[in-house]
Amino acid sequence: MDKRQFIKSCAVAASFIPLASCANVIAAPSAKSNQALAAPAQLLPIAFNPGDTVALVSPSKATDNLLDVQIATEVMQALGLKVKVGQHLTSRRGHLAGTDQQRANDINAMFADNEVKAIICLRGGSGAARVLPLLDYALIKNNPKTLLGYSDITALHNAIHAQTGLITFHGPNGTGSWNSFNADQFRRVFFQREQMQYQNVIETKDELAARQNRIVTITGGKVQGEIIGGNLTVLTSLAGSPYLPDFTDKILFVEDVEEAPYRVDRMLSTLKLMGALDKLAGFIFGECTSCRPTGGYGWLTMDQIFDDHIKPLNIPAYRGAMIGHIQKQFIVPVGAKVEMDADNGSFKLLQSVFQPT
Repeated sequence: MDKRQFIKSCAVAASFIPLASCANVIAAPSAKSNQALAAPAQLLPIAFNPGDTVALVSPSKATDNLLDVQIATEVMQALGLKVKVGQHLTSRRGHLAGTDQQRANDINAMFADNEVKAIICLRGGSGAARVLPLLDYALIKNNPKTLLGYSDITALHNAIHAQTGLITFHGPNGTGSWNSFNADQFRRVFFQREQMQYQNVIETKDELAARQNRIVTITGGKVQGEIIGGNLTVLTSLAGSPYLPDFTDKILFVEDVEEAPYRVDRMLSTLKLMGALDKLAGFIFGECTSCRPTGGYGWLTMDQIFDDHIKPLNIPAYRGAMIGHIQKQFIVPVGAKVEMDADNGSFKLLQSVFQPT
């Protein structure tokens, strides 16, 4: 029955039954849709320990060097873990690590595999968003596990959290830098399950005043809320899809790499226009690596962009957190409840982010 015939039928039926009956028929789908849009309850992943098995998958770009797989495997082994690799880890289709279905199948398979306790993404790049409609979110919800990665893996973090409520982890990929800082973060977050406080390590090196890891307070204050976010470019590419979480009362963290300031301005404008920024309780900007203006006074500076988009929100906000395309980076639980202190340039967990053991 088409829309015109349906309305005609309601009009005829009105002479025999109360008009409210047709109104109820029409209103029901809307109520059902609103219920479907409700954010899922927070879901904690299972804990894992040294000696457990973790999986390596590649949801995004292909690797052109098999040594990357070997190094990622050796890193996990050095952390005391056993490694299982995805069936299509070294596959390739164009710049992608296999077809969309192959990459999605590897992720689904590792969530379903009872031997696997955590899933580590080999690398970022581009293409993770293509697999989002192919993921089995009911399977993921029934088998909650740690997912670790950053950059393009932002698509997975946000989609999985939006669809299941599962806390995932924004941090080094398998092929990333595994220096002592990152390895220590890994052990503290996953093995010791520490209630982390994230505060930059200030390095002066041979300088009278520190230049690296400096915090800039945009608007002072403290606030509590769930922390979500990731790579700004990937995050904004999810706009209008069911794979972007609700921003209401959230603390948003974002970072990026090799994006000209005008692009950062455009992406923040997108979040503003869709109403996301106005819903936030707090804002943290990590590093924007190699995001410097060019062309003299032809560009807005990053300072001006934050003044235009973030300062008017009048919420606690700071920039410079050790999050992003940098060698030493925080491992941030996406979806966890935190308290941020914009004056101090820090945030801390307010809850355990793993199921009780």
